[in-house]
Amino acid sequence: MRLSEIKQLTTEELKTRVTDSRDNLFRLRFQLNSGQLTDYMKIRQSKREIAQFKTIIRERELKGSTTPTLKG
Repeated sequence: MRLSEIKQLTTEELKTRVTDSRDNLFRLRFQLNSGQLTDYMKIRQSKREIAQFKTIIRERELKGSTTPTLKG
């Protein structure tokens, strides 16, 4: 997902995505430890997604806005 697409999501959607991504990361780590994971980059991608989501949420908290602003 591109950063511009992420910024268009509402804060609640971002929080939901963080939760889903954490669950996915847990499953990937479990697969890694059991020897089933072949694409190790998925772990890195999942961690990066979580960081991007949390960064946007924090930016909005500091800004005081809970919804994305549309520039037009």
